[in-house]
Amino acid sequence: MSKKRILILSCSHSNQTRNLLKKLVVGLEESDVEILWEKLVPVERLRFPIGTIPSTVLMMFQTFFRKRYPVKQLDPKVFDKWDLIIVAGPTWSYNPSGMVLSMLDRDGENLFAGQDVLPLISCRSYWRTHFWGLRSLLKKCGANQVSSPIVYTHPNAEPWNTIGVFLKLAGKMPEHSKGWFRKFYPKYGHSRQQIETTMEVGRKLGKNIAAGKSLSEFQIETPVSTKS
Repeated sequence: MSKKRILILSCSHSNQTRNLLKKLVVGLEESDVEILWEKLVPVERLRFPIGTIPSTVLMMFQTFFRKRYPVKQLDPKVFDKWDLIIVAGPTWSYNPSGMVLSMLDRDGENLFAGQDVLPLISCRSYWRTHFWGLRSLLKKCGANQVSSPIVYTHPNAEPWNTIGVFLKLAGKMPEHSKGWFRKFYPKYGHSRQQIETTMEVGRKLGKNIAAGKSLSEFQIETPVSTKS
């Protein structure tokens, strides 16, 4: 029997999604599946941190209304037939990132028609609107099945999570503050435990795909919010 084939399409502005996927791939590889990981690269380099409070407010406003950020051409290999496509990326103001939206506009029908898709979402805590919007767009592109997502939320409590991420984007270092805020916001992004759990998720997913099981048979607890 030929190997099952998995395509991963990802964008990662601050490396949070990339860190999760590194471990996910390690777990997938234990099932001897073929994997192609294609990273979406913006045509114009996006700064992280953005750098100032006004520019951060502007970007959050624009991404709330789904501003597109054009991406470079994809490897022709991604347009093959896959047993599963994983679309991974962060939530930007309740939406999929502008890079994912740009990719869907340009390549969506050629990429996803007749394919099974599994979203992987990295976010603060507000992921449902992101998923519903992404699922709708994928269905319009002709996706066969869009499964429930794998969701990793930053483990800090609200409202400190949102405040901390905003300050981080604005070029501050809230996780290194010496005041009271650090008590509520000790770390930016995902915890080490969360990142480690993705290896086991990859193992489970790889076994399901290698065995020819349906995506509906792959179930994990969501969101994955393991604390540090």
